[in-house]
Amino acid sequence: MGLLIFFIVFNVNAQDEHGHNHKNIIEGFIFGKQPDGSKQALVGANLQWKGQNAGAVTGADGSFKLKRNKKTTILIISYISYNADTVNMTHKDYLEISLRSGMDISGADIVYRRKSTTVNHFDLIKSETLGGHELGKAACCNLSESFETSPTVDVSFTDAISGQRQIRMLGLAGPYSQLTKENMPDIRGLAAINGMEFIPGTWIESIQLIQGAGSVVNGFESMAGQINTELQKPGSMDRFFFNGYVNSDRSIEANAHIKIPLGEKWKSGLLLHGKYNGYRHDSNEDGFMDMPLTTKFVALNRYEWVNTHNIHFEFGGRYTYIDQIGGQVDFDKNQKSDSLTPWGMLNNVQKLDGWAKFGKINRLRPWQSTALQMSAGTYKQEARYGLNVYDARQNSFYANLIHQNRFGSDKHIYKLGASLQYDEYDEKLNINSYKRIESVPGVFAEYSFKPIDKFGIVAGMRADYHNQYGVFYTPRLHMRWEMFKRTVVRASAGSGLRTANIIAEHMSMLASSREIIIHGNNDYGFGLDAEKAWNYGVNLTQTFDLDYREGRISASYYHTDFENQIVFDMDENAREVHFYNLDGKSVSNSYQIQVDYELVKRLDVRIAYRYYDVRTTFMSGEKSAPLLAPHRGFFNVAYSSRKFWKFDFTINIQGEKRLVDLSANTMENQRGLSTPVFAIMNAQISKKIRQKWEFYLGGENLGNYKQKDPIIGASDPYGDEFDAGQVWAPLFGLKIYAGMRYKFL
Repeated sequence: MGLLIFFIVFNVNAQDEHGHNHKNIIEGFIFGKQPDGSKQALVGANLQWKGQNAGAVTGADGSFKLKRNKKTTILIISYISYNADTVNMTHKDYLEISLRSGMDISGADIVYRRKSTTVNHFDLIKSETLGGHELGKAACCNLSESFETSPTVDVSFTDAISGQRQIRMLGLAGPYSQLTKENMPDIRGLAAINGMEFIPGTWIESIQLIQGAGSVVNGFESMAGQINTELQKPGSMDRFFFNGYVNSDRSIEANAHIKIPLGEKWKSGLLLHGKYNGYRHDSNEDGFMDMPLTTKFVALNRYEWVNTHNIHFEFGGRYTYIDQIGGQVDFDKNQKSDSLTPWGMLNNVQKLDGWAKFGKINRLRPWQSTALQMSAGTYKQEARYGLNVYDARQNSFYANLIHQNRFGSDKHIYKLGASLQYDEYDEKLNINSYKRIESVPGVFAEYSFKPIDKFGIVAGMRADYHNQYGVFYTPRLHMRWEMFKRTVVRASAGSGLRTANIIAEHMSMLASSREIIIHGNNDYGFGLDAEKAWNYGVNLTQTFDLDYREGRISASYYHTDFENQIVFDMDENAREVHFYNLDGKSVSNSYQIQVDYELVKRLDVRIAYRYYDVRTTFMSGEKSAPLLAPHRGFFNVAYSSRKFWKFDFTINIQGEKRLVDLSANTMENQRGLSTPVFAIMNAQISKKIRQKWEFYLGGENLGNYKQKDPIIGASDPYGDEFDAGQVWAPLFGLKIYAGMRYKFL
């Protein structure tokens, strides 16, 4: 391999010395020129070679990479509600252009239909971007529900009481994936599970999914991958947007986005979200509410300052309030906490967080930039599950300084930086108190080497110091190779380290009568060691044209190997849950193949199959992960008519799942060894009117499939066998929802 790289570099450099430039990639940025004269990066702008199907889409920062076309040099740049532009790219390798807003689309011709999910052909690190159209295929009430039409991420309920959803990637629980907001750590710590509720679906501009090892620039915690969320931005968001939603369970939600003009250089945006569910449902007549009563409010206000010297400054804040009441139908939140009253759940969460970013791009050397990211927040949760009382606090601060430059040419790009992650935790569960402080300063370096268009590598290294666990290193490596025309192979390898928050990440155990036993070996926090894992992956992406329409086939394999993992063991004893450091092997193998194709004009089809092999060494021996389907089939079809009708239909088939051992229970509270195979079907129809109004009608779980008796021991919730955490299927049947969206451009 080393000889091959040496030969490539030598050959390319020799050509350059003789004055022959064979650069085949055009790079640049696309901005939108606002009425006040300022510029805003356009996310998802289309670039298409005139008369050709080939093109590209800009990323989250407005940047793009595009391969030259042998048949034409005329490039068309377009974006919804902006005037299109045409550029002759002869003798040009770099393009920076601003589109003017206010395009009259009444008589426009669409020259390139933007895909709802895109993968940049030239990125060295494979990133799958879910755009606004993809997110609009479902109601997307919050971030966890934004993956209903993506086979990459699994979504399920944590228990049958709280209504909380959790995600999995590569077969591993959500906390093993790094969840960032605009490339800054966001959903982590005590909010690793319920933090999905903090980002309403309509606020999301796009989502980037990276499987496996991510970039060292974003931190050391990623093990299974990274999920980055880009929110609506003041420069590109609509002047006013409103979304109203109601479903057959009588749950009501509303969202409002307001663009606030503040002058020539300052811009501001206000995002609001509210949810209310005040009806007590018990469709399976087990005496427990199917979903908790919920009052929720989230508000975000952000500011941006832009000038003509390539300086960008922004800051903002967010406040979240969630109040929930669940449990038995007759539960009253004001009642005493004893076994003589109805079993109930109370959950109150409040979070206040803010952030600031500063960036400077060298105008004469656009490849040279410096950025500073900072965020701080406080999190408070007060919860009660039956007789279990949980009180938690977290204060956090984060800073990340990044400098980017190059050696000689853009074949050699490097990033250097330093970061600090600081967290204070204070948790109380019944009579036990758990406190700890984590301070992790670190430095990092990342080098991108791209000697030719068809080959490149990204090598990164972090060195961090944890105040409890000492110095640790995080190496990561990515490689991209275009084997043949339109055939790209990417490989990655790297490690990650994190501290487990065992109570917050497994709140479902509080909705049971199980005794919690922690096998700690030190006096820090929960007395458990840090989790560390290595991830290795390879992905092959083949794009093709069939009958003048583009398609993509993607096949991937990822292997995760834990050096240490905090094992969550429910198999050892049906009356207990155990936490302990891994003593043996814990591995995850993920295989996935996916096909995306425009079957006929404006009819997109997505078919995927995924297989997980996830095994952990428990006290009782090596077993597969419980409540996880090794096999999953996925089918999605979406159609958009010329008259602004949209139709979307999804089938999600889940194979058998292993159930935990409940053989010690009485006969009526045993559940067997595995679950049946089942399918979930969702559909949505929407109609847009005059670009401002959109109405949608949808159905979830059209087959009305429900888990029978999801709460074990529901007739005796204070008894030894009560357990509401063994959820493997939908808790309620067919749900119908309707809503409307209004935009004032």
